[in-house]
Amino acid sequence: MTKGEYTAHQQKIISNYYDHLDTILLTRLQELVTDLYLADTSAKQDRLWERVHKAMHKLKIPPRIIEHIIDRRDIVVLARNVEDWLSASRKKR
Repeated sequence: MTKGEYTAHQQKIISNYYDHLDTILLTRLQELVTDLYLADTSAKQDRLWERVHKAMHKLKIPPRIIEHIIDRRDIVVLARNVEDWLSASRKKR
Protein backbone atom coordinates (compact mmCIF):
# COMPACT_ATOMS: atom_id res chain seq x y z
CA MET A 1 0.00 0.00 0.00
CA THR A 2 1.22 3.45 -0.79
CA LYS A 3 0.52 6.46 1.38
CA GLY A 4 -2.44 7.46 -0.76
CA GLU A 5 -4.10 4.10 -0.20
CA TYR A 6 -4.47 4.61 3.56
CA THR A 7 -7.57 6.23 4.96
CA ALA A 8 -7.20 9.51 6.84
CA HIS A 9 -7.75 7.62 10.09
CA GLN A 10 -4.99 5.10 9.26
CA GLN A 11 -2.63 7.90 8.26
CA LYS A 12 -3.21 9.61 11.60
CA ILE A 13 -2.50 6.37 13.49
CA ILE A 14 0.74 5.88 11.54
CA SER A 15 1.75 9.49 12.12
CA ASN A 16 1.05 9.23 15.86
CA TYR A 17 3.12 6.05 16.04
CA TYR A 18 6.17 7.77 14.59
CA ASP A 19 5.58 10.91 16.67
CA HIS A 20 5.72 8.79 19.84
CA LEU A 21 8.30 6.24 18.75
CA ASP A 22 10.85 7.40 21.34
CA THR A 23 8.34 6.91 24.15
CA ILE A 24 7.39 3.50 22.77
CA LEU A 25 11.04 2.42 22.62
CA LEU A 26 11.78 3.72 26.12
CA THR A 27 8.81 1.79 27.44
CA ARG A 28 10.11 -1.29 25.64
CA LEU A 29 13.50 -0.78 27.31
CA GLN A 30 11.81 -0.56 30.72
CA GLU A 31 10.08 -3.86 30.03
CA LEU A 32 13.38 -5.40 28.92
CA VAL A 33 15.02 -4.33 32.19
CA THR A 34 12.30 -6.21 34.06
CA ASP A 35 12.65 -9.22 31.79
CA LEU A 36 16.42 -9.25 32.33
CA TYR A 37 15.94 -9.26 36.10
CA LEU A 38 13.61 -12.24 35.76
CA ALA A 39 15.57 -14.16 33.10
CA ASP A 40 16.59 -17.53 34.45
CA THR A 41 18.98 -18.75 31.75
CA SER A 42 21.98 -17.18 30.10
CA ALA A 43 20.48 -17.92 26.66
CA LYS A 44 17.39 -15.92 27.55
CA GLN A 45 19.57 -13.08 28.86
CA ASP A 46 21.59 -13.10 25.63
CA ARG A 47 18.42 -12.71 23.54
CA LEU A 48 17.17 -9.92 25.79
CA TRP A 49 20.48 -8.05 25.61
CA GLU A 50 20.27 -8.25 21.80
CA ARG A 51 16.82 -6.65 21.97
CA VAL A 52 18.18 -3.97 24.33
CA HIS A 53 20.96 -3.24 21.85
CA LYS A 54 18.49 -2.88 18.94
CA ALA A 55 16.16 -0.63 20.94
CA MET A 56 19.01 1.67 22.00
CA HIS A 57 20.22 1.84 18.42
CA LYS A 58 16.72 2.80 17.22
CA LEU A 59 16.63 5.50 19.90
CA LYS A 60 19.87 6.87 18.45
CA ILE A 61 21.73 6.55 21.74
CA PRO A 62 25.41 7.49 21.19
CA PRO A 63 27.37 4.38 20.15
CA ARG A 64 29.88 4.68 22.98
CA ILE A 65 27.08 4.58 25.55
CA ILE A 66 25.50 1.58 23.84
CA GLU A 67 28.87 -0.13 23.75
CA HIS A 68 29.48 0.60 27.44
CA ILE A 69 26.11 -0.77 28.52
CA ILE A 70 26.30 -3.86 26.31
CA ASP A 71 29.91 -4.61 27.31
CA ARG A 72 29.13 -4.37 31.03
CA ARG A 73 25.79 -6.21 30.76
CA ASP A 74 24.86 -4.65 34.07
CA ILE A 75 21.11 -4.38 34.53
CA VAL A 76 21.50 -1.61 37.12
CA VAL A 77 23.50 0.53 34.69
CA LEU A 78 20.87 -0.06 31.99
CA ALA A 79 18.02 0.77 34.38
CA ARG A 80 19.66 4.02 35.50
CA ASN A 81 20.24 5.09 31.92
CA VAL A 82 16.67 4.29 30.92
CA GLU A 83 15.46 6.34 33.88
CA ASP A 84 17.62 9.27 32.76
CA TRP A 85 16.42 8.99 29.17
CA LEU A 86 12.80 8.90 30.33
CA SER A 87 13.20 12.02 32.44
CA ALA A 88 14.94 13.79 29.52
CA SER A 89 12.12 12.72 27.21
CA ARG A 90 9.50 14.08 29.59
CA LYS A 91 11.30 17.43 29.81
CA LYS A 92 11.14 17.80 26.01
CA ARG A 93 7.36 17.70 26.05
